[in-house]
Amino acid sequence: MENTPHAPAADAARGRVLVVDDDPTVAEVVAGYLHRAGYAVDRAGDGPAALERFAAARPDLVVLDLMLPAMDGFEVCRRMRAHGPVPVIMLTARGDEEDRVLGLETGADDYVTKPFSPRELVLRVESVLRRARAGAPAAEGSRSLSGAGLRLDPVARSASRDGVGLALTLREFDLLAFLLRYPGRAFGREELMREVWGWDFGDLSTVTVHIRRLRGKIEQDPARPRLILTVWGVGYRLDLPGEGEAREAPEAGGRADGREDRARTDDTDPAYGPEAPTRTEAAPAAVPLPPERG
Repeated sequence: MENTPHAPAADAARGRVLVVDDDPTVAEVVAGYLHRAGYAVDRAGDGPAALERFAAARPDLVVLDLMLPAMDGFEVCRRMRAHGPVPVIMLTARGDEEDRVLGLETGADDYVTKPFSPRELVLRVESVLRRARAGAPAAEGSRSLSGAGLRLDPVARSASRDGVGLALTLREFDLLAFLLRYPGRAFGREELMREVWGWDFGDLSTVTVHIRRLRGKIEQDPARPRLILTVWGVGYRLDLPGEGEAREAPEAGGRADGREDRARTDDTDPAYGPEAPTRTEAAPAAVPLPPERG
Protein backbone atom coordinates (compact mmCIF):
# COMPACT_ATOMS: atom_id res chain seq x y z
CA MET A 1 0.00 0.00 0.00
CA GLU A 2 1.08 3.60 -0.47
CA ASN A 3 3.53 4.87 2.10
CA THR A 4 4.49 8.33 0.95
CA PRO A 5 5.79 11.41 2.78
CA HIS A 6 4.15 14.67 1.72
CA ALA A 7 6.91 17.29 1.80
CA PRO A 8 6.31 20.38 3.97
CA ALA A 9 6.77 23.93 2.78
CA ALA A 10 10.29 25.32 2.78
CA ASP A 11 9.72 27.21 6.02
CA ALA A 12 9.28 25.50 9.38
CA ALA A 13 6.21 23.28 9.47
CA ARG A 14 3.65 23.60 12.27
CA GLY A 15 4.02 19.93 13.10
CA ARG A 16 4.19 16.47 11.57
CA VAL A 17 0.93 14.61 10.92
CA LEU A 18 0.65 10.96 9.86
CA VAL A 19 -2.44 10.34 7.68
CA VAL A 20 -3.51 6.67 7.54
CA ASP A 21 -6.24 5.80 5.01
CA ASP A 22 -6.43 3.03 2.40
CA ASP A 23 -8.37 5.26 -0.01
CA PRO A 24 -5.65 7.20 -1.90
CA THR A 25 -8.07 9.94 -2.96
CA VAL A 26 -9.23 10.63 0.59
CA ALA A 27 -5.65 10.50 1.85
CA GLU A 28 -4.54 12.93 -0.87
CA VAL A 29 -7.32 15.42 -0.08
CA VAL A 30 -6.60 15.31 3.67
CA ALA A 31 -2.84 15.54 3.14
CA GLY A 32 -3.28 18.46 0.75
CA TYR A 33 -5.37 20.50 3.19
CA LEU A 34 -2.95 19.81 6.05
CA HIS A 35 0.04 20.65 3.88
CA ARG A 36 -1.50 23.97 2.85
CA ALA A 37 -2.16 24.69 6.54
CA GLY A 38 1.58 24.39 7.17
CA TYR A 39 1.95 20.80 8.40
CA ALA A 40 4.48 18.21 7.27
CA VAL A 41 2.47 15.14 6.26
CA ASP A 42 3.38 11.46 6.03
CA ARG A 43 0.95 8.95 4.53
CA ALA A 44 0.33 5.23 5.00
CA GLY A 45 -2.28 3.03 3.34
CA ASP A 46 -2.60 0.20 5.89
CA GLY A 47 -1.91 -0.69 9.52
CA PRO A 48 1.56 -2.26 9.19
CA ALA A 49 2.76 0.64 7.02
CA ALA A 50 1.35 3.11 9.54
CA LEU A 51 3.24 1.45 12.41
CA GLU A 52 6.42 1.45 10.33
CA ARG A 53 6.09 5.17 9.58
CA PHE A 54 5.22 5.85 13.22
CA ALA A 55 8.37 4.08 14.42
CA ALA A 56 10.59 5.74 11.80
CA ALA A 57 9.47 9.31 12.49
CA ARG A 58 7.24 9.93 15.51
CA PRO A 59 4.45 12.29 14.38
CA ASP A 60 2.92 15.04 16.47
CA LEU A 61 -0.56 13.72 15.59
CA VAL A 62 -2.13 10.82 13.69
CA VAL A 63 -5.24 11.01 11.50
CA LEU A 64 -6.30 7.36 11.46
CA ASP A 65 -9.01 5.66 9.39
CA LEU A 66 -11.01 3.01 11.25
CA MET A 67 -11.60 0.68 8.28
CA LEU A 68 -8.15 -0.48 7.17
CA PRO A 69 -7.04 -3.70 5.46
CA ALA A 70 -4.96 -6.27 7.37
CA MET A 71 -5.21 -4.41 10.69
CA ASP A 72 -8.08 -2.13 11.68
CA GLY A 73 -7.69 1.35 13.12
CA PHE A 74 -8.53 0.18 16.65
CA GLU A 75 -5.53 -2.16 16.73
CA VAL A 76 -3.24 0.41 15.10
CA CYS A 77 -4.27 2.97 17.70
CA ARG A 78 -3.67 0.51 20.57
CA ARG A 79 -0.18 -0.26 19.32
CA MET A 80 0.71 3.38 18.84
CA ARG A 81 -0.62 4.32 22.27
CA ALA A 82 1.56 1.59 23.80
CA HIS A 83 4.60 3.66 22.79
CA GLY A 84 3.40 6.97 24.19
CA PRO A 85 0.56 9.50 24.28
CA VAL A 86 0.52 10.65 20.67
CA PRO A 87 -2.75 12.48 19.84
CA VAL A 88 -5.02 10.51 17.46
CA ILE A 89 -8.02 11.70 15.44
CA MET A 90 -9.98 8.74 14.12
CA LEU A 91 -11.87 8.74 10.82
CA THR A 92 -14.90 6.48 10.52
CA ALA A 93 -17.54 5.91 7.87
CA ARG A 94 -19.83 4.43 10.49
CA GLY A 95 -21.92 6.65 12.73
CA ASP A 96 -22.68 4.04 15.39
CA GLU A 97 -21.96 5.29 18.90
CA GLU A 98 -20.40 1.92 19.74
CA ASP A 99 -17.65 2.55 17.19
CA ARG A 100 -17.08 6.07 18.48
CA VAL A 101 -16.87 4.86 22.07
CA LEU A 102 -14.47 2.05 21.16
CA GLY A 103 -12.30 4.48 19.22
CA LEU A 104 -12.08 6.80 22.22
CA GLU A 105 -11.44 3.88 24.57
CA THR A 106 -8.44 2.76 22.51
CA GLY A 107 -6.87 6.17 23.03
CA ALA A 108 -8.24 8.34 20.23
CA ASP A 109 -8.57 11.99 21.25
CA ASP A 110 -11.30 12.76 18.73
CA TYR A 111 -13.20 11.23 15.82
CA VAL A 112 -14.61 12.56 12.54
CA THR A 113 -17.35 10.76 10.61
CA LYS A 114 -17.12 10.43 6.82
CA PRO A 115 -18.05 12.27 4.69
CA PHE A 116 -16.43 15.22 6.42
CA SER A 117 -15.20 18.72 5.68
CA PRO A 118 -11.41 18.73 5.24
CA ARG A 119 -11.42 22.28 6.59
CA GLU A 120 -13.15 21.08 9.76
CA LEU A 121 -10.59 18.29 10.10
CA VAL A 122 -7.76 20.84 9.92
CA LEU A 123 -9.48 22.82 12.71
CA ARG A 124 -9.71 19.65 14.80
CA VAL A 125 -6.01 18.95 14.23
CA GLU A 126 -5.13 22.49 15.30
CA SER A 127 -7.29 22.22 18.43
CA VAL A 128 -5.86 18.86 19.53
CA LEU A 129 -2.26 19.95 18.93
CA ARG A 130 -2.80 23.27 20.69
CA ARG A 131 -3.84 21.49 23.87
CA ALA A 132 -1.17 18.83 23.57
CA ARG A 133 1.50 21.52 23.32
CA ALA A 134 0.23 23.70 26.18
CA GLY A 135 3.65 23.53 27.82
CA ALA A 136 3.69 27.08 29.22
CA PRO A 137 0.34 27.50 30.97
CA ALA A 138 -0.69 30.65 32.75
CA ALA A 139 -0.49 30.80 36.53
CA GLU A 140 -4.12 29.72 36.91
CA GLY A 141 -3.59 26.72 34.65
CA SER A 142 -0.25 25.67 36.15
CA ARG A 143 -1.14 25.28 39.80
CA SER A 144 -1.76 21.80 41.18
CA LEU A 145 -5.38 20.75 41.60
CA SER A 146 -6.70 18.42 44.28
CA GLY A 147 -9.84 17.21 46.01
CA ALA A 148 -11.54 13.96 47.07
CA GLY A 149 -8.23 12.11 46.83
CA LEU A 150 -7.60 13.41 43.29
CA ARG A 151 -4.41 15.28 42.48
CA LEU A 152 -3.49 16.78 39.11
CA ASP A 153 -0.29 18.54 38.11
CA PRO A 154 -1.02 20.46 34.86
CA VAL A 155 2.66 21.21 34.23
CA ALA A 156 3.82 17.58 34.56
CA ARG A 157 0.52 16.36 33.03
CA SER A 158 0.29 13.79 35.83
CA ALA A 159 -2.83 12.64 37.69
CA SER A 160 -3.45 10.35 40.64
CA ARG A 161 -6.15 9.27 43.04
CA ASP A 162 -5.24 8.27 46.59
CA GLY A 163 -1.60 8.20 45.50
CA VAL A 164 -2.22 5.81 42.60
CA GLY A 165 -1.43 7.12 39.12
CA LEU A 166 -4.27 7.56 36.63
CA ALA A 167 -3.79 6.75 32.94
CA LEU A 168 -5.72 9.66 31.39
CA THR A 169 -5.81 10.61 27.73
CA LEU A 170 -5.17 14.20 26.65
CA ARG A 171 -8.85 15.15 26.67
CA GLU A 172 -9.67 13.25 29.87
CA PHE A 173 -6.92 15.14 31.68
CA ASP A 174 -8.11 18.52 30.39
CA LEU A 175 -11.73 17.72 31.23
CA LEU A 176 -10.92 16.63 34.78
CA ALA A 177 -8.63 19.64 35.31
CA PHE A 178 -11.40 22.00 34.19
CA LEU A 179 -13.98 20.41 36.48
CA LEU A 180 -11.54 20.45 39.42
CA ARG A 181 -11.05 24.18 38.94
CA TYR A 182 -14.79 24.78 39.38
CA PRO A 183 -16.17 22.15 41.80
CA GLY A 184 -19.86 22.36 42.54
CA ARG A 185 -20.65 24.16 39.28
CA ALA A 186 -22.87 22.62 36.61
CA PHE A 187 -21.74 22.89 33.00
CA GLY A 188 -23.68 22.06 29.85
CA ARG A 189 -22.09 19.91 27.19
CA GLU A 190 -21.89 22.92 24.87
CA GLU A 191 -19.95 24.79 27.56
CA LEU A 192 -17.60 21.88 28.17
CA MET A 193 -16.98 21.46 24.45
CA ARG A 194 -16.16 25.15 24.15
CA GLU A 195 -14.00 25.42 27.29
CA VAL A 196 -12.19 22.05 27.13
CA TRP A 197 -12.17 21.19 23.42
CA GLY A 198 -12.07 24.77 22.17
CA TRP A 199 -14.81 24.07 19.59
CA ASP A 200 -17.97 25.98 18.77
CA PHE A 201 -19.25 23.04 16.73
CA GLY A 202 -19.09 19.26 16.93
CA ASP A 203 -20.90 16.14 18.07
CA LEU A 204 -21.87 16.71 21.71
CA SER A 205 -21.88 12.96 22.41
CA THR A 206 -18.08 13.31 22.45
CA VAL A 207 -18.46 15.02 25.84
CA THR A 208 -20.80 12.29 27.09
CA VAL A 209 -18.34 9.56 26.12
CA HIS A 210 -15.43 11.32 27.83
CA ILE A 211 -17.47 11.83 31.02
CA ARG A 212 -18.30 8.12 31.03
CA ARG A 213 -14.66 7.16 30.52
CA LEU A 214 -13.50 9.57 33.21
CA ARG A 215 -15.99 8.14 35.68
CA GLY A 216 -14.60 4.69 34.95
CA LYS A 217 -11.15 5.88 36.03
CA ILE A 218 -11.88 8.08 39.06
CA GLU A 219 -15.09 6.73 40.61
CA GLN A 220 -15.04 3.88 43.12
CA ASP A 221 -18.26 2.62 41.54
CA PRO A 222 -18.75 4.10 38.05
CA ALA A 223 -22.33 2.76 37.98
CA ARG A 224 -23.08 4.95 41.03
CA PRO A 225 -20.83 7.99 40.59
CA ARG A 226 -20.30 10.21 43.60
CA LEU A 227 -17.91 12.75 42.06
CA ILE A 228 -19.05 13.55 38.50
CA LEU A 229 -22.83 13.83 38.59
CA THR A 230 -25.32 14.29 35.80
CA VAL A 231 -27.44 17.40 36.42
CA TRP A 232 -30.88 16.94 34.91
CA GLY A 233 -31.52 19.34 32.04
CA VAL A 234 -28.14 21.04 32.47
CA GLY A 235 -25.13 18.77 32.02
CA TYR A 236 -22.49 17.66 34.53
CA ARG A 237 -21.06 18.76 37.86
CA LEU A 238 -18.04 17.70 39.91
CA ASP A 239 -18.79 17.33 43.62
CA LEU A 240 -15.95 17.16 46.14
CA PRO A 241 -17.18 15.87 49.51
CA GLY A 242 -16.16 18.17 52.33
CA GLU A 243 -15.14 21.03 50.06
CA GLY A 244 -16.32 24.57 50.76
CA GLU A 245 -17.95 26.98 48.36
CA ALA A 246 -16.89 26.47 44.76
CA ARG A 247 -14.99 29.27 43.10
CA GLU A 248 -16.84 31.33 40.53
CA ALA A 249 -16.87 29.69 37.12
CA PRO A 250 -15.94 31.58 33.95
CA GLU A 251 -18.56 33.95 32.64
CA ALA A 252 -19.29 31.79 29.62
CA GLY A 253 -19.66 28.61 31.64
CA GLY A 254 -21.40 29.48 34.90
CA ARG A 255 -25.04 28.74 35.71
CA ALA A 256 -26.41 32.25 36.11
CA ASP A 257 -29.96 31.56 34.94
CA GLY A 258 -31.26 30.14 38.21
CA ARG A 259 -32.19 26.84 36.58
CA GLU A 260 -32.92 24.08 39.07
CA ASP A 261 -29.74 22.11 39.70
CA ARG A 262 -30.93 18.55 40.30
CA ALA A 263 -28.12 16.01 40.28
CA ARG A 264 -28.48 12.53 38.81
CA THR A 265 -26.06 9.64 38.85
CA ASP A 266 -26.73 8.43 35.30
CA ASP A 267 -27.01 9.71 31.75
CA THR A 268 -30.74 9.10 31.21
CA ASP A 269 -31.64 12.75 30.63
CA PRO A 270 -32.74 12.66 26.96
CA ALA A 271 -31.26 16.12 26.40
CA TYR A 272 -27.82 15.01 27.55
CA GLY A 273 -27.65 11.25 27.12
CA PRO A 274 -25.54 9.50 24.46
CA GLU A 275 -28.58 8.95 22.29
CA ALA A 276 -28.88 12.67 21.48
CA PRO A 277 -25.87 13.70 19.34
CA THR A 278 -26.98 17.32 19.05
CA ARG A 279 -24.63 19.82 17.39
CA THR A 280 -23.98 23.25 18.83
CA GLU A 281 -23.57 24.97 15.46
CA ALA A 282 -23.39 23.89 11.88
CA ALA A 283 -19.92 22.73 10.92
CA PRO A 284 -18.29 24.05 7.76
CA ALA A 285 -19.89 22.67 4.62
CA ALA A 286 -18.52 19.26 3.71
CA VAL A 287 -16.41 18.88 0.63
CA PRO A 288 -17.67 15.68 -1.09
CA LEU A 289 -15.31 12.78 -0.67
CA PRO A 290 -15.42 9.48 -2.56
CA PRO A 291 -17.50 6.73 -0.92
CA GLU A 292 -15.82 4.27 1.44
CA ARG A 293 -14.50 1.33 -0.53
CA GLY A 294 -15.49 -2.23 0.32
